[in-house]
Amino acid sequence: MRHLRIVVVNTIIHAGDEDDASLLAQAERARALRIGLLEAGYDIIASLPPDMYLPERIAQLQPDMIIVDAESDARDVLEHIVIATRDERRPIVMFTESDDTESMEAAMAAGVSAYIVAGLQSDRIKPVLQVALARFKREQKLLDELSDTKSKLAERKIIERAKGLLMERQRFSEEQAYQKLRSMAMSKNLKLSEVAQRIIDVEDLLG
Repeated sequence: MRHLRIVVVNTIIHAGDEDDASLLAQAERARALRIGLLEAGYDIIASLPPDMYLPERIAQLQPDMIIVDAESDARDVLEHIVIATRDERRPIVMFTESDDTESMEAAMAAGVSAYIVAGLQSDRIKPVLQVALARFKREQKLLDELSDTKSKLAERKIIERAKGLLMERQRFSEEQAYQKLRSMAMSKNLKLSEVAQRIIDVEDLLG
């Protein structure tokens, strides 16, 4: 089994006073995170800044998971990550020192699978990532099932409308209209909903 390919997004601003206690603390956090990931056997394929190029870089790298290391409020980086994962969702884990409820809610709304406050011990990283991955997979399964259900409902509405048109135009019974749709679908090797949509399109065209 291959190791997870991880992109780390770090909000540290490298420019500034090297004696700045805040910057030094952030640098130490980044180092601890990297060591913890490597010790747990994960494959860090890139460490990226949270800039405007982040969505493009993530699209190029195609990581299995995104980890955000943020000292405090990370709304800007979350916006970039939302854009980067809009078309292809990925599990996102955020390690931060901010326990602000509003920041936490914003992170979860942006698609963060796990929001970890003040918990960057190396021995905790692996179980946290495993739980985040399991949660992401469960949520993705629910979203897929919801999408499938919506798709089936939409197809059913299309079929019902086409049946109604056949019943109105050709004086078919409901069963006769359904059998007509079924026969056309079989003869043209199309789905029932595709034939139904064609009938509706013709009706809309002719008015």
